[in-house]
Amino acid sequence: MYSSPSLYLVIALAPLLGAILAGLFGTGFLGRQIGRRTSHIITIALVAVSAVGSVLVLLDVLNGHRFDGAIYTWSMLGEAKLEIGFLIDPLSALMMVVVTSVSLMVHIYTIGYMAEDPGYQRFFSYISLFTFSMLMLVMSNNMVQLFFGWEAVGLVSYLLIGFWYTRPTAIFANMKAFLVNRVGDFGFVLGIGLLFAYAGTMHYGEVFKQADKLAGLTLPGTDWMLITVACICLFIGAMGKSAQVPLHAWLPDSMEGPTPISALIHAATMVTAGIFMVARFSPLFELSDTALSFIIVIGAIGALFLGILGIIQNDIKRVVAYSTLSQLGYMTVALGASAYSVAIFHLMTHAFFKALLFLGAGSVIMGMHHDQDIRNMGGLRKYMPITWITFLIGTLALVGTPFFSGFYSKEHIIEAAASANVWGASFAKYATLIGVFVTSLYSFRVYFLVFHGKERFDTSGHAAHGHDAHGHDDHGHDDHHGHHGGLPHESPWVVTLPLVLLAVPSIFVGAWLADALLFGSYFKGVIVVAAQHPAMADLASHWHGWVAYALHAFGTLAFWLVVAGAVTAWYCYLINPKVPAAIQHHLKGVNCILENKYFFDWFNEQVLARGARMLGKGLWQQGDRGLIDGLLVNGSAKVIGAIAAVTRRLQTGYIYHYAFAMIIGLMAAITYIIFGSK
Repeated sequence: MYSSPSLYLVIALAPLLGAILAGLFGTGFLGRQIGRRTSHIITIALVAVSAVGSVLVLLDVLNGHRFDGAIYTWSMLGEAKLEIGFLIDPLSALMMVVVTSVSLMVHIYTIGYMAEDPGYQRFFSYISLFTFSMLMLVMSNNMVQLFFGWEAVGLVSYLLIGFWYTRPTAIFANMKAFLVNRVGDFGFVLGIGLLFAYAGTMHYGEVFKQADKLAGLTLPGTDWMLITVACICLFIGAMGKSAQVPLHAWLPDSMEGPTPISALIHAATMVTAGIFMVARFSPLFELSDTALSFIIVIGAIGALFLGILGIIQNDIKRVVAYSTLSQLGYMTVALGASAYSVAIFHLMTHAFFKALLFLGAGSVIMGMHHDQDIRNMGGLRKYMPITWITFLIGTLALVGTPFFSGFYSKEHIIEAAASANVWGASFAKYATLIGVFVTSLYSFRVYFLVFHGKERFDTSGHAAHGHDAHGHDDHGHDDHHGHHGGLPHESPWVVTLPLVLLAVPSIFVGAWLADALLFGSYFKGVIVVAAQHPAMADLASHWHGWVAYALHAFGTLAFWLVVAGAVTAWYCYLINPKVPAAIQHHLKGVNCILENKYFFDWFNEQVLARGARMLGKGLWQQGDRGLIDGLLVNGSAKVIGAIAAVTRRLQTGYIYHYAFAMIIGLMAAITYIIFGSK
C-alpha cells in the first residue's frame, strides 16, 4: 500500500500536537490540566507515531514509491507559488527515520534525566516542537518550507539551550547561538533569493531543471558565476547551522542546555541540517568547483583543528561537543569531495553513536550526582556497567573501529578526500587522517579517565563541579557544596534502555547499509554527481563487501592511527599521568591558544561585538541624535521658527501697511510683464 499525503501530514504534525498539548495545558499557560506523567505519555506516544510512520514511508520508498506535491498554497508572487508541500524520496525518508528514532530515544531518556526538574512539561513541549520543525525541514519540497524549518529549529534550539533561564551562562549561550546562526542565515537567504530571482520558482525540482541555464549566468556587474555565488551563500547558511569554522563557536557553549538536548539537537538533527541541505542541492553544487573547494577546505579545518580542542576539555559534555564539531567537519569534507551519499551515511551513523555518547555522558553525570568534571571520576565501570559498555560501544564507533558503524562511513570520507580532484583536496586528505589520531586520543582519554583507573570522586560532599568551579550542575541548580550522595550508581531503566537501543545501530547499521547507501541505487536520481568528480567511482572500485572492507582496514594507516591514539591515551592517563602535565608545561604557548579556543570567542566578543556596539553607538549619537533628530527634525523646526520670526514682523495689523505692500507688489508685477515680454 502506497503512503499518502495524509500519512505525511500525520508524521509531521503529530509532534506538533504533542508540543501544543504539553506546552499549553501542562505548563500553566492555559492551566495545568496535564500533569508530568500525562505530558510525557502524550509527547512520547505522538513522536512514536511519527517514528512508525517514517519507517512505513521508508519501506514504501524502497518499493519505488515517490511523492512530490503541494499540500497548501500559502501565497502568490506574480506567477510564482509559495507552497507548503512534501518531497518524499530516499534522502528525505532516511532523514525522517533518523530524526524520529533518535528523538523517540531522547524523549524516553528524558523521563529519567529530567525527573526532578520543575520545567518537566515545558521541556517535553520544546523537544516535541523541535522534532516537528526538523521534520518540516527534511520533508519540504521547496525553499520556502525549507527556510521555515531552518528558522524553526534555530528558534527552538534557542529555547532549549536557555532552558534554565535563571542561569546567566545559559542565557549567554542561547543568545550566542541565536546571533551566530543569524549570520549564517543571512547568507542562506541571499542564496535562496538569488535562485528565486533567476529561476523564478521556489520548488526544488523546477530549480534543478534550470541548473544548466543558471550555470551560464554571471552575477550582474561582475564576472562571478551566479551558481558559485548562490552555492557559497547557501553553504554559509550551512556553516552556521552545522557549526563550521568560523561560525562554530556557539555549539560548545550550547552544552549549557540539558544533556538530552545535546543528544537531540547538537548530535543527531539540527547540526546535520546543513549537511542535508547541501546534499539536497547537489545538482547545483556539482556545477561549481569553486564552491566545492570552499566546502572541502572549511570541512578539513574543522575536522582537524576543532577536534584538537577536545583533548584539553575536562567537562565530559564539552569533549563530546568538540567531537561533534570534528565529525561535522568530516561530513563537510565528503560534501566538498562530491561524495554526498558518504556524507549522508556518516550523518546517519553519527546520529546514533553520538546520541549514544551524549546520553551516556548524561548517565555518568547522573551517577556522579551531577558532577561533570572527568578529573573527579575514574573506576566507574564497576558502578555503572550498562553505561560503561554502551559508552565503550559509542567510543569504538566514533573512532572508526573496523566492523563498527562509524568505521564504514568515516573511512570512506578519508578515501573520498584522497580521490577528490578539487582544490584543497590534498589538505583535506591529511587533515582527516591526522584527525583520526586526534579523535582516538580525546575519545579514549575520556573513556579511561571516567571508567578506568583510580577512583577520584569524593563522597564527602566536597567535589568540584560541572562547567565551572562555582558548581552549576546539569539540572540548572546552583550547588556550591559538591555532590550529595555517596558512591556513584547506575541510572534507572528509562535512561539505560535508550542507551542499549542506540548501541545496537552504533554497531551494526554501518555494515548493514553501507553497500545499499553508497554503491547501490538507493540515491539514484536524488543525489547528482558530475562526471568530472571521480570520488564515488573510485570508492566503488575498491568495495568488495563489508567484511572484506573491514578486514582490509587492519593494514591501513587510518587503523593504526586509531590504535596509536588509544595507546597514547592509555599511557598518558592511566600508566603515567605526569606526561600530559609535562607536555602542557613545555608547550605553554600552544596550550594558551587551545585554552582560548584559537581566540575565536575573543575575536567575536572583543572585535565583532565591540565593533558592532561602537557602530551602533555612533549611529545612535551621530546618525539618530545628530543627523535625524538634530539636523532634520530639530533643524527644520528651527528654520521654520526663524522664517516665522521674520514674517511675524510683517504682520503689523495696520491696513495702510497692507495696502502699501499690495501696491508695491502690483507695480512689480506690471514691471515684470512689460519688460519681461521684450
